[in-house]
Amino acid sequence: MTTDIAVPMHDLQEAVHGDGFDYITGSPHLRHAYLNSWMRDTLNAVVAALGDRRDRAPRVIEVGAGHGGFTETLVAAGAEVIVTEMSGPSAALLRDRFRHNPHVSVHHDLDGRLDVHGEVDLVVYMSVLHHIPDYLASLDEASRIVAPGGAVVSFQDPLYYPRQPRSAVALSRAATLAWRVTEGELGRGFRTMSRRLRGVYDESIPSDMSEYHVVRDGVDEKAVADLLDLSFDHVEVHPYFSTQGGWVQEVGRRLLRPNTFGVVATDRR
Repeated sequence: MTTDIAVPMHDLQEAVHGDGFDYITGSPHLRHAYLNSWMRDTLNAVVAALGDRRDRAPRVIEVGAGHGGFTETLVAAGAEVIVTEMSGPSAALLRDRFRHNPHVSVHHDLDGRLDVHGEVDLVVYMSVLHHIPDYLASLDEASRIVAPGGAVVSFQDPLYYPRQPRSAVALSRAATLAWRVTEGELGRGFRTMSRRLRGVYDESIPSDMSEYHVVRDGVDEKAVADLLDLSFDHVEVHPYFSTQGGWVQEVGRRLLRPNTFGVVATDRR
């Protein structure tokens, strides 16, 4: 197994999320309407509550904003948003998309630091934690820059594999492979699955390294909750099923175990 990553993470992210990359195709939280609506409703409620409490526009950092799929929701809810993005092409697209919006500022993030933005009311991670090698350190930093009464919200990260039944992990991988068939990427899917089953990760393949959860068996939702419990009065973990393919998603959310989770931490002490 490879765990020593020599290539800077921003280079890996840019290699995978370069010019013309389509975030929607491979992102269940962007593809599936009910997941998308649930997450937007959650963000809207958190921002609205912060705005009522502060009697001003909440200051928000959206980490790894991609192409800004949730940025407009945050702004519409009344937030002033700093969006960060490691991919240069994605950061450029964000700047162009929001160039006339005074409530959005775009930061091309080269090192993953959050403290450079000062104190904020909310930190948002949408399908981001599993890309970060030390996601607990990032969450710890987020907790430290969130003002009293503030919040951290994260969605769309894979549950920790060792606490899931092997059958559930296998079904999730099979669902992803089935989606790759519809995308005409069956060969890539089998090669990727073969490496992951053998515990081998190729540093020359950016998707192996930028999808960092494959190196460390998902994201430890218990460790995430325990860390946030140290700083927030209310921490809720929300497990759910998600996969890219439409029909598999419909079957999976009714019949299969959760494989993904979100966490909402509010009322920073």
